[in-house]
Amino acid sequence: MYSQLEQRGMAEPPVNISTLLKMKNDGMPIACLTAYDASFAALVDQAGVDLVLVGDSLGMVIQGHDTTVPVTVEDVIYHTRVVARGLQHAFLVADMPFMSYSGEQQALENAVRLMQEGGAMMVKLEGGVGQISVVENLARHDIPVCAHVGLKPQSVHKIGGFRVQGRNSDKARQMVEDAVALEGAGADIVLIECVPNELGRAVTEAVNVPVIGIGAGPGVDGQILVLYDVLGFTQGRMPRFVRNFMPGSDSALAALESFVGAVRDRSYPAPEHCFS
Repeated sequence: MYSQLEQRGMAEPPVNISTLLKMKNDGMPIACLTAYDASFAALVDQAGVDLVLVGDSLGMVIQGHDTTVPVTVEDVIYHTRVVARGLQHAFLVADMPFMSYSGEQQALENAVRLMQEGGAMMVKLEGGVGQISVVENLARHDIPVCAHVGLKPQSVHKIGGFRVQGRNSDKARQMVEDAVALEGAGADIVLIECVPNELGRAVTEAVNVPVIGIGAGPGVDGQILVLYDVLGFTQGRMPRFVRNFMPGSDSALAALESFVGAVRDRSYPAPEHCFS
């Protein structure tokens, strides 16, 4: 009870949007991870992660689906609520699942649920200029938004699989323009996935908000990975951008701290994790 008062005595106050923007402007890399339950959320928080995403990736790593498409709003609300209980420092973002933001009113209602029932501090949605009106409406209602460009897992059936995006110069230029337009519409963060290094850097230089990358090279403002990949839980063929931080670590916490340290000193992502 009254946890907001207890936080006044913390050595470091909880991360917020202003914190992340200052980190971008100061050139301090932002360390981000997914989480899906309270126990792992507490470890991630203790490791010093700045931003935690309750991603619809839970459909694949928790529920066993082949894509993120089957995940529902109720699924994300549940997992966001339990993750929130494990966090004290990190900024909490929740994914808006497939077809939960196809119109302005639907997006607003679902975003409100993710924040009121789930405890999210920001919502993330996939899309380019087609989502401008949705982002504008959310921003108009003071709902923080992370706009996801590049590889959009919810569109996997449309794009024909999990493939690197933006290698074509026209598509790369469009992605930069989309990011600028989404920022103009009110997006507070841009997340960019699976693109060549130079495109990740170009988007970062084109916008004033923090840019978080996953498989987007070292030129972005922050890095995010799926928690289970960082801890080596995931089996089978891994995406190129994944690094397992468990080897050489004597605990899960140590591995997570190694991830944060590697993001901070920019040793991750290394060339072998990048696309050209």
